[in-house]
Amino acid sequence: MTHDHDLDLRPTKAQTAAALNPPAGRNGGDLVVETLEGLGATTVFGLPGQHALGMFDALRRSKLDYVGLRVENNAGFAADAYGRVTGQAAPLLLSTGPGALMSLAALQEAAAASAPVLAIGSQVPTAGLGGGRHGYLHELRDQQASFRDIVKSVHTVRAASQIPSAIAAAWESALTAPHGPVWVEIPQDVLLAETMLPVVTALDATPDDVLPRPELTAVAADLLSRAVRPVIIAGGGVVRSDASGKLLALAEKLDAPVVTTFGGKGAFPWEHPLSLQSWLEDRHTTDFLEAADVLLVVGSGLGELSSNYHTFAPRGRVVQIEADLGKLESNHAGLGIHADARLALSVLLETVTEREDPSAADAVRDVLSRVRERIASQELTLEQRVLASVRDALPDTSPSFWDMTILAYWAWSAFDARHPNTMHSAQGAGGLGYGFPAALGAAAADPTRPVLAVSGDGGAMYSIAELATARQYDFPVTWLIVDDGGYGILREYMTDAFGEATATELSRPDFVALAESFGVPATRTSVETLTEDLEKAFAEPGPSVVVLPAVLRMFAPTHA
Repeated sequence: MTHDHDLDLRPTKAQTAAALNPPAGRNGGDLVVETLEGLGATTVFGLPGQHALGMFDALRRSKLDYVGLRVENNAGFAADAYGRVTGQAAPLLLSTGPGALMSLAALQEAAAASAPVLAIGSQVPTAGLGGGRHGYLHELRDQQASFRDIVKSVHTVRAASQIPSAIAAAWESALTAPHGPVWVEIPQDVLLAETMLPVVTALDATPDDVLPRPELTAVAADLLSRAVRPVIIAGGGVVRSDASGKLLALAEKLDAPVVTTFGGKGAFPWEHPLSLQSWLEDRHTTDFLEAADVLLVVGSGLGELSSNYHTFAPRGRVVQIEADLGKLESNHAGLGIHADARLALSVLLETVTEREDPSAADAVRDVLSRVRERIASQELTLEQRVLASVRDALPDTSPSFWDMTILAYWAWSAFDARHPNTMHSAQGAGGLGYGFPAALGAAAADPTRPVLAVSGDGGAMYSIAELATARQYDFPVTWLIVDDGGYGILREYMTDAFGEATATELSRPDFVALAESFGVPATRTSVETLTEDLEKAFAEPGPSVVVLPAVLRMFAPTHA
């Protein structure tokens, strides 16, 4: 173990010389970007505003790549996606008041999906902090209070010397399992004031591991080793901790069937003999899970969507591994293990006793057969064909980002992600407008492979301005817009509940002409040509739009 007195904190001669002779013309904004660089950031997202200009001016003196979006909420979605696909904290630079508040829905999604977003917002001048009503532009009584219920931690800076430590603390918080968004706010005068502080160098903000308690993993290993019908539910925590390999090895050692949650898509091979795939919104799957004598839940809180709308009632022992302490045993009592999924699975893999159950694969085939029969009885060939066309066209390693739209709801259950950490949606918080700006964030992380965004026409209108962003940065994002003339899923919900729908029908633009007005090539496709048109779009550099006029339906629920 390293103790404080063991650390050599003495600066080198080069560090001393640099510290004594800092370059002129720097301000608090420079300390922000220097700190981000020192922490390892390479890309930042955001949108400038009057109080934040000190940060944005400093960007031109840094090596950071800046991706500017047209709406703060969309910038938040882009940062969310960057954090998901890279596993690194994604800096998001915002202004005060309206600019800051515009990001709240995106930060809620980041919190629900455990995406590490480092939001840094400006504030009114220091004199305006503390609740007094000074009448500054964008002034709020307590700006940080608006974020405190959403983010993991809040950090307020009142002097330039506090900037490096505050941002480093926020960085560590964002990357401590479970990942999540954090909020830093810095007054305008602090950002603008000239500073003679030394240039910020490399910082260490490596978070501590969330280790499982050995007495708990010992009990879990014993339960799983003696189980007759063990089953595993794999959630988003498996994907975020890069634990898919450990999960596969453990499932095969135990001969335990695996179902992935919608947030855990890709955590387990789709066509594996033990794969129950992702059919969680199906009573046949729910019944199978309830019959397990030991249910291992890894990286999931078993929330509404993961529990078939809270109709799931396990009859056997539940072992839950979860890095988010607030989710541990929040819905079902059991053996709760507070730990990072990868670390806990590693221990279990080493300590469980291998078991063989030739009937496990047969049981999986039976469940999937029953699910397919139920879907087949509902005459939903159009929906299945559209989803299959998307899967056929999308390169295996390309990430996809799905808005809250009927095709996405199908994808949650029926889409083979093929690789971990490639399918993402807004199912955490459930807000509209996620798909396209999130895809731009993923393209910023890796512009060498095409990215897919999927939206309905209603959700598309939330982020239409980002066509300008896609064109400006030439991101290889193909945006599939399924145009059904309204909020399709709400139309279904209201018709089922009330006999008719209200406020769901929309007047919308000619999406093809609109995209082309931004200089983005667009195609109006059909069900018959969808695969071909998507493949053409993926093959071309830069952004593109594919519009599919179609009215899709959801499969019937089983929880009602």
